[in-house]
Amino acid sequence: MSFIRPAWPVPKRVHSLLTTREGGVSTAPYETLNLGDHVGDQHASVMANRQILGRHLPSEPVWLNQTHSVQVSTPKSRAQHTRKPFDADAAVTNIPDEVLVIMTADCLPVLFSNADGSVVGAAHAGWRGLCDGILENTVIEMLELSHQSTAADLIAWMGPAIGPDSFEVGEDVLQRFQESGLHDMQNCFSSIPTKPGKYLANLYQLARDRLKAVGVTSVFGGDMCTVTDGERFFSYRRDGVTGRFASLVWISQ
Repeated sequence: MSFIRPAWPVPKRVHSLLTTREGGVSTAPYETLNLGDHVGDQHASVMANRQILGRHLPSEPVWLNQTHSVQVSTPKSRAQHTRKPFDADAAVTNIPDEVLVIMTADCLPVLFSNADGSVVGAAHAGWRGLCDGILENTVIEMLELSHQSTAADLIAWMGPAIGPDSFEVGEDVLQRFQESGLHDMQNCFSSIPTKPGKYLANLYQLARDRLKAVGVTSVFGGDMCTVTDGERFFSYRRDGVTGRFASLVWISQ
């Protein structure tokens, strides 16, 4: 199967990878490595794909039921509520070999590590999650697991998402961000001259601004577009019915 290895300056004990749509068994329109069990693909195919992925991991990933919330799954919450998949849009851990996973097909996956690699995190940041604070909540929960760390010690990597030239939104999205306290919109939204009331939104810049506001400035990635790279990535905006790829992070023993 085909992986992408994130390029970010994390300690050697921190491992991360990104799946592509290649190397699985699903048929069209989910070809081939669809990992999402909620998109209409055959259950047996999804389980086979997850088994293929599992050969490259130290343990079964912490699968999430992602609903565009701002809920973060923690080791404590997972111990208290063992029903799987866990209802959350981000996860953090300080447990070696516990694999965190985010599934996307246009929304922004963000992976995190602290400076010494003792805590990692993964967040699912579509525009709703970004607006409501999923990244900020992930940072808070990471620092709860690493009291010696500050936000300035955290490192983030932004995986493939719908790019700034492809993400068309309306006035409602712009207004939601304005109401959320994000006032510097110059690099985040650009009006479309031929479509009054429509804008191109930059998820990557929105995420950078959100992270910077809470003190996270070591941010990498943000240079891939799911919509235009149909060979490697699923895209809901492009295809409608489609699969999901995964961004994963864990700490080694």
